[in-house]
Amino acid sequence: MLDSSAAAIGGTERRLAPRTGGVAGNARLTGAAAVALLVLLAAEGVTIPFIGQLLGPHMFIGLLLIPPVALKLASTGYRFARYYTHDEPYVRKGPPPTILRLLAPGVVLTTVAVFGTGVALLFAGPPSETLIFAHKLSFIAWIALMALHVLGHLLELPRLAGADWRRNGPREARLAGAGMRASALAVAIAAGVALGFLALSVGKAWL
Repeated sequence: MLDSSAAAIGGTERRLAPRTGGVAGNARLTGAAAVALLVLLAAEGVTIPFIGQLLGPHMFIGLLLIPPVALKLASTGYRFARYYTHDEPYVRKGPPPTILRLLAPGVVLTTVAVFGTGVALLFAGPPSETLIFAHKLSFIAWIALMALHVLGHLLELPRLAGADWRRNGPREARLAGAGMRASALAVAIAAGVALGFLALSVGKAWL
């Protein structure tokens, strides 16, 4: 029974791979989402030293980040699930380096904490001193883990993020599913913009 289930899963993966790009497509989606997040996080970082004057943009970008973050967690979570359910293409690719696997639970937990406390602050309104403290503490832990996470993937990000935009080069560079990956990222950013405007409306008490 287990063998037949595994065969069925493997057959599904083989059918999906031509449309989505399979393992390589998943890596490209993760890389593209990561680059978009780095740009948005840099913009969010600019608001932090001037939070008194730039609280509105801080709130807007903070909520904008949520859908792209969810997309990246989904793509990495999909790889995780495929690898640990022994899906052959993902097993052949192998796991991330050990240090990155050890960091991953902390990255996920602190990501949930920093965005969760941020959303809670938005709805709670001022003064919310306890939530502010939790948000700052989770941010410090998150930025430390994220810095290590980004350094671990920095060299491969330009290649992965730009691969779908290159029209020349070897056949393997022209991978199926490029439109689906671009659409997924565009939808995530558009949803984030909508959430950003919602943040400005809900968080009027902070402004």
